[in-house]
Amino acid sequence: MTTDKFQLLLVEDDLDLATAVIEYLELEDILCDHSANGLAGLGLIQKNYYDVVILDLNLPKMNGLQVCKSLRADGIDVPVLMLTARDTLDDKLNGFANGTDDYLIKPFAMEELIVRIKVLAKRRSGQVQKLTVADLSIDLQQKQAYRANVELKLSPTALKILTVLMNASPNPVSREKLMQTVWGDEQPDSNSLKVHIFNLRKQIDAEHEHKLMHTISGYGFAIKEPHC
Repeated sequence: MTTDKFQLLLVEDDLDLATAVIEYLELEDILCDHSANGLAGLGLIQKNYYDVVILDLNLPKMNGLQVCKSLRADGIDVPVLMLTARDTLDDKLNGFANGTDDYLIKPFAMEELIVRIKVLAKRRSGQVQKLTVADLSIDLQQKQAYRANVELKLSPTALKILTVLMNASPNPVSREKLMQTVWGDEQPDSNSLKVHIFNLRKQIDAEHEHKLMHTISGYGFAIKEPHC
């Protein structure tokens, strides 16, 4: 049984287990890079796009929790499947708190690994702490936005709109989706969105040569770099 082309990273210092996993993934037509320590694994994640990262908890140089926490702080939303021999609730809660998306307890069946990979590969992680497009960023924990390291003065509604646009970047978001996502079923009149977009554009782009907020005629809006 083959699957869609996925690009995975396995960060595992047990070379026998790593070899077995990689060979099984190849049978499923899944491409897999490998790193044997956490620090090198983090470097690969920062440089490359992966659909899923399979991350061992106990790694040399940088353990799995440290790797996960670091990539989430950088705004990297790759789904992470943590491999661990620890199966206590506290261990799992600690992992989720540091940005893990799923757990698989050693020893595990390869068939279960494949199923979990397929599920994770369909989405990006919701565990990120920071969104970044060019020099525009949102600290999701502090609920603050910055352009070129200068804090933007945004209302809670404007911050919600910006978060939706940056999550979708560089793809546009329709006016209808923005209205539904930000206000739900209790939507204001259409002028409210126009006012928030106007103020948001002024905050983000007025002082900068390179404009990041774009109107997509007849559709909606996008946050993206000028060349995208």
